[in-house]
Amino acid sequence: MSKVKKVVLAYSGGLDTSIMIKWLKDNYGCQVICYAADVGQADELNGLKQKALKTGAAKIYIEDLKDEFARDFVFPMLKAGAIYENQYLLGTSVARPVIAKRQVEIAKKEQADAVAHGATGKGNDQVRFELTFKALAPELKIIAPWREWELGGREEEIEYANQHHIPIPVTKKKPYSSDRNLWHISYEGGILEDPWFEPKEEMFLLTVSPEKAPSRPEYLEIGFVKGEPVSVNGRRLKPVQLIQTLNKIGGRHGIGRVDIVENRLVGIKSRGVYETPGGTILYAAHQAVETLTLDRDVAHYKLQVAQRYAELVYNGQWFTPLKRALDAFINSTQANVTGVARLKLYKGNCTVVGRRAARSLYRPDLATFEKESAYNQQDAEGFINLFGLPLKVEALTRRRK
Repeated sequence: MSKVKKVVLAYSGGLDTSIMIKWLKDNYGCQVICYAADVGQADELNGLKQKALKTGAAKIYIEDLKDEFARDFVFPMLKAGAIYENQYLLGTSVARPVIAKRQVEIAKKEQADAVAHGATGKGNDQVRFELTFKALAPELKIIAPWREWELGGREEEIEYANQHHIPIPVTKKKPYSSDRNLWHISYEGGILEDPWFEPKEEMFLLTVSPEKAPSRPEYLEIGFVKGEPVSVNGRRLKPVQLIQTLNKIGGRHGIGRVDIVENRLVGIKSRGVYETPGGTILYAAHQAVETLTLDRDVAHYKLQVAQRYAELVYNGQWFTPLKRALDAFINSTQANVTGVARLKLYKGNCTVVGRRAARSLYRPDLATFEKESAYNQQDAEGFINLFGLPLKVEALTRRRK
C-alpha cells in the first residue's frame, strides 16, 4: 500500500463502511476521518457518531446536505426530465455527486491526502464517487477497499465484522441492501438478485401496496415557476418540505414503485427495486405544464436531451462540460414553464387530469372541432401535398420500375 497519512471515508454505517475503518487503519496505517452526508436517510444516521468513533475513527463529520441536494441536484434533473431506461428516476445516482463534493471539501479542510468510499468494484457508485473526486480534487489519492481487500463478498464481510466485534446492520438472514435519501429508497442484492423473485410487502418503507391504498382518489395541484415546483395545493413550500410532503401523500396511495433490471455502466445487468412516490408525482406534473408551454420542436428535442442527461447522471458525469452545457439548454427551455398541474392519485396510479399556464401555447380557438375562424381548414390541402410529395415521387418511380 502506498503511504497515506490521513483519509476521509464516505461513511454510512452500513456493512461495507463499518468494517472499512479498521481495514484502512490496518492496511494503510493512516488516520481515518469519517464523513456522513444527511441527504434524507431519516433515522439511519442515529448513533452514527458514537459507532464511528468506537470502531476507530479519529473524527466524524455529519453534514446536512438536504437543501443543497434538493435545490441544486434533484430539481435540475427534474427540469431536464431525466429518466434512465424509461423507468429509473435516478435517486441513488443523483445523490452521489453532492455527497462526493462535500467529501472533497472536508478532505481539503482536514489536509487529507486521500479519500475513500465503500462502493463495490461491480457497481456504478464507484464511478460516480471517483469522477467527482477527479473533477474537483485530482490531487487526492482514491482508495476503494472493495477493489483491494481479500474479502470476497457479504458473507465474508459479516464474518470479518463479527471477528473484530464491529456492530453491523445486516445479517445473513436478511442480506439485501438498501439506499435511502430524500428522493427515494432503493433495494438490491441478496434475495433480490433472482429477477423472478417478488419482493415481500414488508420490505417497502415509503409506500403501501396499491391493493391497500385508499378506495377513494385524492387530487393534488402542483405549482411550478420556471420549471421548479414551488407549491402543493396552493401552499408554498421549500424544496425539501415539498418533496417530503409529496412522498407522504404519494406513499399512502402506493405511488412510485418500480421493479426493473437495468444496465449498469460497467456492463452488468442489475435488478433494482425502487420507491419514489414524490418524484413520480413531480415528473408527471412537470411534464404536464411543459405540454402547454414548450413548442413542438423544443419539446421533441428536449426528449433527446433528457435521455442523454439521464445517462450523464447515471454514469456519474455530473461535473462535466457536457452536463453544464445541457443545463444551459434546459434552463432556457424552462423560462415559460410556470403554471399548475392537477393530478389524481388512486391505487398506484398518478394521472394528470388538468393543467394551466400563464404563457400557454394552447389555443382553444385553434384546437376546437367546432366552427371557428382562426384556422382555415382548406390550407391543409396544400400542406399535405407538399409534405407528402417525396412519398408520391417514390411511389411513382417504383411503379415505373
